[in-house]
Amino acid sequence: MKRILRLPSTYIGLPMLVACALTWLTYDLPADYLEGVFLLVATALAVMLFDAVVGIRLPRPERFRLRNYAGTREAFVALLFAYAIIFFCVLDITLFPIALIDSPSAYANMSGGHEHIRHVSDMCWVLPPIGLLCVRSRWLRYTLIAIGLAFPILVIDRNRIFAALFSTALIVIFRRDEARPLPWKTIGFLAVAGGVIFSVLGILRSGTLDYVTLPFSDLYRSSPQGVKWLLLYASAGPYNFGSLLAKHYSNASFLFNQLVPLAGSIATAGTGIPLDAPNINVGTEFLPFLLAWGPFGAVMSILALYGLQLWSVRRLAPAVPLFSLLIFLRVSYVCVMAPFAPQAFTWTNIGFIVLCLLMQAFAAWLPNRLANPHAGAGQGGMHAPASP
Repeated sequence: MKRILRLPSTYIGLPMLVACALTWLTYDLPADYLEGVFLLVATALAVMLFDAVVGIRLPRPERFRLRNYAGTREAFVALLFAYAIIFFCVLDITLFPIALIDSPSAYANMSGGHEHIRHVSDMCWVLPPIGLLCVRSRWLRYTLIAIGLAFPILVIDRNRIFAALFSTALIVIFRRDEARPLPWKTIGFLAVAGGVIFSVLGILRSGTLDYVTLPFSDLYRSSPQGVKWLLLYASAGPYNFGSLLAKHYSNASFLFNQLVPLAGSIATAGTGIPLDAPNINVGTEFLPFLLAWGPFGAVMSILALYGLQLWSVRRLAPAVPLFSLLIFLRVSYVCVMAPFAPQAFTWTNIGFIVLCLLMQAFAAWLPNRLANPHAGAGQGGMHAPASP
């Protein structure tokens, strides 16, 4: 397992293969839809094969475990960042209705400045990692973790819940004592908790799935409602990708609006895009590139995402800087979620990466209280910390 997790392609290739397998199991796919699914599978396998040859790997687990961020300049800046996010989370639920309480079935209204506040509060997923890595106080650590998990539940943001749980799981895995087995109970609990929360919030927001008219398989139809939500969430992207490729539909406006700020809406709902089910309107990270430049564009976007992941991995060497780790967690998450919807090639994602780079530079500029002749600037302590 630890060898697999050190491969950069694991975070993009395996989720893509799993999503495509679930797509094949969830639907009775028309033959021409399979072309798009096979394109995703073939590209994912090619990336994984190339990655096995290239040899770029994440640092060994002991490098993660030996880093003690608490008390460093990086931790100080990260905690300021966390407090700012908490402030905006409080503003979000104070100034605007709480979706879970006010109207679970309605999507949030982003008027009246709500959108700008949500841009910051959406970064609540970093609170658990910062709590685990940068805090000595147990109560503060648990407070950061609790806020990072509770806020997205209150606003019914399933994406941020997954991001927080995913990041927490990776930190637990990478910073564990290698003499001990993998913490399967903790990982399993996080996975089950994420699945249950996602299913419950999906039912609260959208009700049953009886209104969705797609060529579902008998396996899907016989599954419990909560499992149906998970299957639909995991498989809708590859399904729509294959559907639109089979229909030879092209429309560059979605990609243009995604890449050019203020150019227009990136939503596919309510547009003329020929989806089989208009209310199931996701199509993988690579759908806008498919619609703009065809299969070649989709393949190039997969390779570009893999390149971004390689870059984030290389930034971890040799001493796993804190903000490079946060960038890696973010990029890895958008890779894992690539079979669902666009998150990597967005200004929100770019903004987070740039913000981390700026915070890393600012932390390096601050006086280093832990400086000593044997520690480089900004590297912090290399003592074995307690397990998070």
